Amino acid sequence: MVEKDTVIKENVKFSGVGNFKEAYNHAHDLLSEEDYSITENTYSEKVSGNGKDIDIVWSCSKKLTDYFKSSIAVRWKIIGMSDVEGEIDGKKVRMNKFADFKIDIKGVLEKDYSGKWEGSAIHKFFKEIYHKYVIPGRTEEMEEKVENIVKGFKEEMKSFLELTAKR
Repeated sequence: MVEKDTVIKENVKFSGVGNFKEAYNHAHDLLSEEDYSITENTYSEKVSGNGKDIDIVWSCSKKLTDYFKSSIAVRWKIIGMSDVEGEIDGKKVRMNKFADFKIDIKGVLEKDYSGKWEGSAIHKFFKEIYHKYVIPGRTEEMEEKVENIVKGFKEEMKSFLELTAKR
């Protein structure tokens, strides 16, 4: 069985004026540049009055080695998004006003993701020895990689939202 260890949980919170489409594309590009495959599991919109609520769930994964795999779960929760007009460099542009904008990010390290060590009891025994005595340093290194990617993604999205809000 694949061992999945949650390494880090982060979130980005924002309220104000920004551009949802640009933020969505920027987040997708950031993860794609890190060679993550991105699957959109959920995209739902609920329109209420003059605003809309959006819920999006992404599953992102990337093989780090033949034994380790990084998975990132990204959940967008936007409440009360409405269209507004803004001005950038003297030109009127369509933007979005957010009552509440939140992105939850969870970084997970998967070990033996292909299940090669699951054949028999002896394989499982050797897998435990492998984990305990052979690769603890390597496991730490991979956990650090996942943590750095999640923290980098969080900081980049936070900066992006703040930057677009100040235009």
